Amino acid sequence: MNAVKTGSHAASTLEKTPVGDLVDGKGHSSGAEWLTRYSTSLMGVFGTPQRVLVRGAGCLVWDADGKEYLDLLGGIAVNALGHAHPFVTSVISSQLATLGHVSNFFTSPTQIALAEKLLALTHAPAGSKVFFTNSGTEANEAAFKLARRNGAGPDGTTGKRTKIIALEGAFHGRTMGALALTAKEAYRAPFEPLPGGVVHIPFGDVAALEEAIDETVAAVFLEPIQGEAGVRPLPPGYLKAAREATTKAGALLILDEVQTGIGRTGKWLATEDAGIVPDAVTLAKGLGGGFPIGALLTFGERTSSLLTAGQHGTTFGGNPVATAAALATLHAIESQRVLEKVAVVGDYLRTGLAAVDGVTEVRGEGLLIGFDLDADVAPAVVTAGLDAGFIVNSPGPRTIRLAPPLILTKDQAGTFLAALPAILQTAKDAQ
Repeated sequence: MNAVKTGSHAASTLEKTPVGDLVDGKGHSSGAEWLTRYSTSLMGVFGTPQRVLVRGAGCLVWDADGKEYLDLLGGIAVNALGHAHPFVTSVISSQLATLGHVSNFFTSPTQIALAEKLLALTHAPAGSKVFFTNSGTEANEAAFKLARRNGAGPDGTTGKRTKIIALEGAFHGRTMGALALTAKEAYRAPFEPLPGGVVHIPFGDVAALEEAIDETVAAVFLEPIQGEAGVRPLPPGYLKAAREATTKAGALLILDEVQTGIGRTGKWLATEDAGIVPDAVTLAKGLGGGFPIGALLTFGERTSSLLTAGQHGTTFGGNPVATAAALATLHAIESQRVLEKVAVVGDYLRTGLAAVDGVTEVRGEGLLIGFDLDADVAPAVVTAGLDAGFIVNSPGPRTIRLAPPLILTKDQAGTFLAALPAILQTAKDAQ
C-alpha cells in the first residue's frame, strides 16, 4: 500500500470549495446554528445531537465552537486508532485514488487479503470463510440467515430447526433480523411482528441455557460482553457450556463480537481464551478504524457451506476502500503493539474508577468498561462530562460506558479519573 499521492492542484482546488471548508472543519457556523440546520434536514431518530464535531486527532476531538474533548467513547468502540490516524488515512486515500468500488461481480486484492488476515488472526480451522458487510447489524443479519440455513430441510425449506436463542439484555442491531435477536422491548415493540422463532433466556444462567437447547434450535447468539446492557461479561464457564450444549443438539454457536472484537478487550477476540471454537463470529466497529465495514466469519467447512451462491449479498460489502482501511487498521494495531497497551491502560482505568466515591461497581475487560453509580444520574454525568471536556456514554440510568480509542494513554485516562469526582458532583447537583 502506497502513501497518498495527492497533487497540489487537487489539494488547492479542494481548499477553495465549500466542501473543502467542511472537510477541514473550517465552516463558520456555530454549533447552535448547525443544530438548527440539523433539525430541519435530518430525521430525528437519534434525538438532538450532543455536539457538532468538526475535527479529531488521536483521542481528541473539537466541536464547531472550538471546544476540545477527550473522546472516551470512540464512536461507540469504532475508532480503534483514534481520529485521523495518518497511516490509515493515507491508505484509504491511496486506495480510493486507485480503485474505489467494483461490486461483488468482481473481487480485489484487498478483499482477499483481509479475509485471509482475519482467518489467521482468529485461528480459524480449515475450510473457514468470510462474508463482508458494511456494519455490525448487517453481519448479524447474515448470521441470522446462516442460522435459518442450519434449520433447512432436504428440499431447502425450513425444517424442524426453527428456534434461535438469544439472551435477555442482548443487543445485536436494529435491522429486522438483528432486531428480533435484540432483547430491549422499546426497540422491538414499534416494529413487531419481527422475524419469528427467537427466544430470549435469562442472562448468564447455564441451567436455563441447557434446558432451552434441543433439536428444534438452529442457533444460539451470544455477546461475550453485553455492551448496551451496561458492559456485562458472561460468567466464567458459560461459553464452554454453550459450546457443549449446541454441539450435542446440532445447533450453531454464533458469537457477536461486533463491539468486543478487534482488540477492544486486549485480544483480537474477547473469546479467544475461552477454550472453544464457535461456528461463526460477527465483527464490525473497530475493524475499519472508523471506516464502515463488518464481517461474518464462519468456522469450518460445514458452517461455511450453509450459505450458497445467490442466498445472500451486498452491494458495498467488502469493497476495496473498506477492506484497505481494515487491513491498515490491523497492521497498525500489530506493528504498534496496541493490544499490550490496551490491557495496561484498561487495568489502570478500572482500578482508578473503583476508588472514586460514588462508583459502586466496575466491569469489563481491556478498554470496554462499564461502571455503576450510587444514584440515577448517568445521563447527567454525560452532560457534565461534555461540559468538562470528556465524551462518555450512559447505557442505563446508573451506568456509564467507556470504549475509548485503543491508543488511549495512561496520562489521558488519568485526566478523566482526576476530573470524575467533580463531574459526579455536578451531575448530582443538577438533579
